[in-house]
Amino acid sequence: MLKKLLLVLCAGGLAFGAIAADRGATVAGVTPAAEQMVRRVIGTLSAKAEVDSIEPAPLPGFYRVIASGQMLYVSADGKYLLNGDLLDLQQKKNLNDDAWARFRMAELARVPASERIVYAPAHPRYTVTVFTDVTCPYCRALHEHIAGFNKAGIAVEYLAWPREGLTTTSGRPTPVATEMASIWCAGDRQAALTAAFTGHAPKPASCSNPVSHQFELGERLGVSGTPTIIGPNGHTLGGYVTPEQLLAALQKGG
Repeated sequence: MLKKLLLVLCAGGLAFGAIAADRGATVAGVTPAAEQMVRRVIGTLSAKAEVDSIEPAPLPGFYRVIASGQMLYVSADGKYLLNGDLLDLQQKKNLNDDAWARFRMAELARVPASERIVYAPAHPRYTVTVFTDVTCPYCRALHEHIAGFNKAGIAVEYLAWPREGLTTTSGRPTPVATEMASIWCAGDRQAALTAAFTGHAPKPASCSNPVSHQFELGERLGVSGTPTIIGPNGHTLGGYVTPEQLLAALQKGG
């Protein structure tokens, strides 16, 4: 949604004025006045845009903002907005990557262990988070290697991210969101998820479940497809990978 609105803004189709939803966190170096200005600017993109993070940017005269799954740069005078990667040419480094990683780590740390579906060896060397969808072919292929990941010392913690979204155009729950809710409500979540990956739908069940919250979390973290693998340092490690590929990436600090 925000990407489309950015294109509209660049085409000159919006005027400043709306205020973004107030749910974000700021850090030292951002005054209340600066925060209000940034929220006002982001609000021009969408009255429903949610500002999750505001901090001084490495680019002098700008603030770095994470809002509704996008990383943006807003000038200190509120006149300019940049949407794209910020590169350090001396270090040959994308400065967006580390900022996203810190944000992902902080957000994922808030997800209770009880809301994850975990496949882990007795003494894991690494733990990764995987946003998944049981109807996704690559997610199914990835799960076929779950024993291999565990043998390599990698714990896999699944979060739900139904690719169809949570509701249809008529406002009803999407089939995949309903199926994944049943999995999270199952008595044996591991068995239900593994069965679903092999095409065996879970027994319909309803309960207070985290599927909608996890989907919304994925959107805030910039997830755009499944599987999305996030390493212990908050960096993304791609989609479908083999145990050997994932272990190599983790060993390199990815």
